[in-house]
Amino acid sequence: MELEMTGCPVGRKGAHWTALLKQTGLEPDRAVERTALLWEDGQLCAAGSRQGNLLKCIAVSPDRQGEGLTARLIGALRQDAFAAGQDHLFLYTKPGNEFQFSSLFFYPIAKTRDVLLMEDRRGGIRAFLDSLPPADPSGTVGAAVMNCNPFTLGHRYLIETAASECDRVYIFVLSEDSSEFSAADRMAMVRSGVADLENVTVLPTGPYLISNATFPTYFLREKGNATAIQCALDAEIFVNHYAPRFGITRRYVGTEPLSEVTEAYNQTLKAILPASGIQLREIPRKQLDSQPISASRVRALLAEGNWAALARLVPPTTLEHLQGSVSP
Repeated sequence: MELEMTGCPVGRKGAHWTALLKQTGLEPDRAVERTALLWEDGQLCAAGSRQGNLLKCIAVSPDRQGEGLTARLIGALRQDAFAAGQDHLFLYTKPGNEFQFSSLFFYPIAKTRDVLLMEDRRGGIRAFLDSLPPADPSGTVGAAVMNCNPFTLGHRYLIETAASECDRVYIFVLSEDSSEFSAADRMAMVRSGVADLENVTVLPTGPYLISNATFPTYFLREKGNATAIQCALDAEIFVNHYAPRFGITRRYVGTEPLSEVTEAYNQTLKAILPASGIQLREIPRKQLDSQPISASRVRALLAEGNWAALARLVPPTTLEHLQGSVSP
């Protein structure tokens, strides 16, 4: 049996790949970067792919089950990931496959009825959370999860509201470097922008909340259900790991008139959090000139170099950061 490593399969290989995935109830994901293909006599027997540190699209032909092909795929993808500098891998699969991948040294993080997220570090999420500062769970503890790309007066308003209603507020800033501003820049803008709020603590999400590793779509036949399934998994991670670690009993979100995905996420939180004793507080978005303040609007003005308009949408600390980041 021949092992071939390639990018996202196209042409004849792509046709074989797509057929195998559909045969096993999966959907091809064209965003994959690397793919392991196992061939025998011109037939594709098994395939598995990698996108960054996320393993996905792992399929074995039904007539080749039980031959150890999944283990061979995972081994090849692990070696490929290590060569690319990825040393912490995540894997999405269906909940019924937990035992199979546990035998290949993947450990569950969270699961819903539809999806299971695993990682190749035993207790990895616990170790990450333990690396953060000690919790201060006295009184009412609130939290918000934000991208802040960049940090605006809208973000500031939501945090001020939470700080006025809670004894301690944790702001989790997305750690993924997939935005216009780096994770380090976004974290710096938030921390400087709330430095005067003594009961607010700003922390990274790590790779576990609202990241490329928590929003799978590749194996879903009904793409319309993808957002709901993704949001439910992310909510379960928050409920089962982050909230207990910090004693969080209240989560804050802003109303979302601009993004259907974010609005769907808010609705999912409304459905899941209360059952776990966590109140969801949905705060009306701060507006300026009858328009909601948004990071996308700020980015557009930044591209235009409209500093006067920007000064009305972001805190002085963010404005200073943006001005400092622009080349003279």
